[in-house]
Amino acid sequence: MLSLSKHAMVIVLGVCGSIAAYKAADVASRLVKLGHEVHCVCTPTALQFVTPLTLMTLSRNPVVSSFEEETGTWVPVHIDLAQKADVLAVVPASANTMACMAQGFAPNALTSLYLAYRGPVLIFPAMNGAMWEHPATQANAATLAARANHYIIGPAEEGMLACGAMGKGRLIDTDCIVQAILEHAGA
Repeated sequence: MLSLSKHAMVIVLGVCGSIAAYKAADVASRLVKLGHEVHCVCTPTALQFVTPLTLMTLSRNPVVSSFEEETGTWVPVHIDLAQKADVLAVVPASANTMACMAQGFAPNALTSLYLAYRGPVLIFPAMNGAMWEHPATQANAATLAARANHYIIGPAEEGMLACGAMGKGRLIDTDCIVQAILEHAGA
């Protein structure tokens, strides 16, 4: 069992469009209960699977999902979060977001934050098994894994996917996600 942290960390939880996005809410809740500051940055598609109100309530911070929301201070929110975060964890990571990250595309607040961030990046893939196994996705995962301080964690081994198929592609267990975030952030 994990215990309350002696050192509160700033954790950016990137949430992508995937049926597994609902698990990000549990990850945020667990990290906050352990005493960490959690900021959720969602792709627009993620909000089709989980609501900003849910993530805001569990993280106790506003959810960032578009550049239009970045009007609070003169420093854009995605830049501010990139500068103060101890770790960036993308839970779940979609094939699209992994491709953007691998190629340096920044079409949304999450991928823009990623380009400005210099600390540990944990990528927790979740997608259909055929998508995960596609050579393009595998090439993007290899590109990301080859970068300093980047870790691809998962997907889970064979199992039933949300689409009904059997295969590799499920998000790893929430306990494992929280543990990995704490380990890589130096907790």
